[in-house]
Amino acid sequence: MFRVFNTKTHQKEEFKPLNPPKVTYYGCGPTVYNYAHIGNLRAYVFYDLLNRYLRYLGYQVTFAMNLTDVDDKTIRDSQKAGVPLREWTAKYAVAFFEDCGKLNIRKPDIIIKATEEMEAMIELTQILLDKGYAYQTKTGDVFFKIDKFADYGKMAGIEAKNLLANADGRLSDEYEKEDARDFALWKAWVPADGDNYWDAPFGKGRPGWSLECSAMSRKYLGQPIDFHTGGVDLIFPHHTNEIAQSECAYGCEFVRYWMHNAHITVNGKKMSKSAGNFYTLRELLEKGYSAPSIRYEFIKAHYRVTMDFQEEALNGNQSALNRLKDLLERLSHAAGTGWSDTENAIQKMLAGFQEAMDDDLNTPVALSVLFDFVSVINKNFDQISADQAKQIRQALEKIDTVLGILPTLSSRTLTEEEQRLVDLREQYRKNKNWAEADAIKAQLTAKGIVIKDTPTGPQISFTS
Repeated sequence: MFRVFNTKTHQKEEFKPLNPPKVTYYGCGPTVYNYAHIGNLRAYVFYDLLNRYLRYLGYQVTFAMNLTDVDDKTIRDSQKAGVPLREWTAKYAVAFFEDCGKLNIRKPDIIIKATEEMEAMIELTQILLDKGYAYQTKTGDVFFKIDKFADYGKMAGIEAKNLLANADGRLSDEYEKEDARDFALWKAWVPADGDNYWDAPFGKGRPGWSLECSAMSRKYLGQPIDFHTGGVDLIFPHHTNEIAQSECAYGCEFVRYWMHNAHITVNGKKMSKSAGNFYTLRELLEKGYSAPSIRYEFIKAHYRVTMDFQEEALNGNQSALNRLKDLLERLSHAAGTGWSDTENAIQKMLAGFQEAMDDDLNTPVALSVLFDFVSVINKNFDQISADQAKQIRQALEKIDTVLGILPTLSSRTLTEEEQRLVDLREQYRKNKNWAEADAIKAQLTAKGIVIKDTPTGPQISFTS
């Protein structure tokens, strides 16, 4: 039984897909105006975990994610740089997917650029106008009337009548409105927008940010959808607005299960570009940290728990990953006569892993189960046969289809000259010529060859 914390109901619920075994899933993607920082990337690792685990359970998932390539920020920064909007956003879209690839994040099944879906957005805006849920001002902007939607703010725990006191200024802007609480569906063109506008029956302009996700989600996944994900900062007003416009336009539920990940903080303050307290993945990689250690940092905490980022933790993460790498390398050399409890240990690990993940993607417990298994296997390794080693590896690879942290072992093999040196060193060791043996070992280490001496002979691995 897979249970998730549904933000809409504020409680854990058993997941029951609308049309099993198919699952529809939409994740709010990046606004591509700059490089993503690791606070952003935590969200996409969370999306990836949910996507992977649903597939692990056997569901046929269609995962769609948008790229916001037109909004206030993209227009502002592209205009400032004197670069066309499409060229400006394309650069950062490429960089985003490069970062995702390094973090072993699977690409969505459907990637949707907002600038390519204007027809759907214009259609949704017109429906809301026709039904009386929206109105147009004399300046040409189109706004949604939140007092027409009784459940506005329900998921966020905000009553519409108290909205101004709770909005922290996020709904108030310079556009003329009938009610300061209303939000923009369509923003009329102004000279500062330059060439960035689209023609619509209600005038040229561009969509409001929230409108984009509602229109694109419905076009590609239908309505209602099973899952919608995002960071907790999107609950209000972004996801609140999505619910209002989608349900008013089409008269049915928009999303069945909402899931939101918590922030990353630095010294207790939310990581953000505006605060200037952020790290990009590229910066951390340049400092010598590995991408797997950063992915591990995200999944070792529960997705709904705020993380306070400390660089030093990445070294500890790498040590944990090295334990997995060491076990995988040892399994390649298993030569025991057979450990009677192998099958039981594997099944216990797989059951414990699924029990943890079924509990709202409880990755801290899942990782604890994994490393308990590693300890048990290492303790009994001398008994494990080659066939049992293969079964253990398959079990590890199975859960890694979800976690995405197992190292890829090098496919490199020894050259004839390198094998000659290994054999010669082993001969020196048998003859207790330690100085000669150590000299050869140093020579091999310089070539990226690691030798581990065992009772059954030398084990070889590679660092490059």
